[in-house]
Amino acid sequence: MVLESHDIAGERAYLVALSQVTHIGPVRLGRLRDRFGSLDRAWSANEHELLLVLDERTCRAVLAARAKVDPVLVMERISTSGAQIATVLDDAYPRILREIPGPPPVLYYRGSLPEQDDPTVAIVGTRRATSYGREATTRIASDLAAAGVTIVSGLAKGIDGYAHRAALEAGGRTIAVMASGVDIVYPPEHRQLAERITESGALVSDFPPGTKPDAPNFPARNRIISGLSQATVVVEAPARSGALITVGFAADQGRDVYAVPGSILSSASDGTNKLLRQGATPLTSAVDLLDDLHLSTIVQEDEPAQIAFPMSDEERAIYALVTAEPQHIDELAYSAGHSISQASALMTMLELKGLVANAGAQHFVATSMRPKSRSRPSA
Repeated sequence: MVLESHDIAGERAYLVALSQVTHIGPVRLGRLRDRFGSLDRAWSANEHELLLVLDERTCRAVLAARAKVDPVLVMERISTSGAQIATVLDDAYPRILREIPGPPPVLYYRGSLPEQDDPTVAIVGTRRATSYGREATTRIASDLAAAGVTIVSGLAKGIDGYAHRAALEAGGRTIAVMASGVDIVYPPEHRQLAERITESGALVSDFPPGTKPDAPNFPARNRIISGLSQATVVVEAPARSGALITVGFAADQGRDVYAVPGSILSSASDGTNKLLRQGATPLTSAVDLLDDLHLSTIVQEDEPAQIAFPMSDEERAIYALVTAEPQHIDELAYSAGHSISQASALMTMLELKGLVANAGAQHFVATSMRPKSRSRPSA
């Protein structure tokens, strides 16, 4: 049914009100609109008429909601909460999400949704990221964001948080899809990160403001993460992981799935390595994914410290020994043929230049920065 422009505002209010009724989802909303011609008529239908479309349990839920809910006041409360709304009736509703089976009827958000043609990639993984997972996430998310890709993730601890931060630090956009209302940040430690996200991206949820995070909400959240994304990248995931639920949704939605290979000795990569055996595309660099998306990429420029203080031959030699896996300074010194004090001095300089990081207890890892910049033409 095509609505006249003057009917849209009222229809949106009834759509939002009905979407908040227990047991009412995209399929039942569609049935109501088909039967009654508009949702305002469905809202005012009598019990007999509703039972022609809905089962008895859902009918009771609608009647109970109607007795105590005013759709206009619902919209006012949402506005007061600071949230904005994009419904399936609105042009602002993300086209890529509209394409999935049974798209969520209402999106609540803070910040700004991506433009309709903006490339989007989900990066997900374990909450218990290893140093390898943190570094892999930072590299991939940074390079994608620098090339104009919006990074989508779930604001959780671990891989999600590192993906959001890397996108922001690269000057890019990121979307956090939440398992709560957009006014309730979970985990609480990510409140500051959430505020940063709203400045250049968005917090998004299909749960109304005031909804607290609850276990059943997370699979629904994961479905939207993949639905908002052209491709889903899994960095680290154990054998039983919520990230693998996101992969299942991505497959159902016809979206590409990539997995970052992990150590066979790390349980954190059991799930990702299994995905590779099942046919997921291996991903070792953002460049490969950008090529698949037919996007040009310019890997980030040298940092000012690197330009002002290029690596010496000794620094370059020991830097070549540093990997994404933590290595103790003693091991690096031995491999480079230096004393402990010489190796410490070299690692300190590399750390100041942003090329290595101390992972704790004098164990060093390579960072996502590049000693040189490079570029690739668009496909």
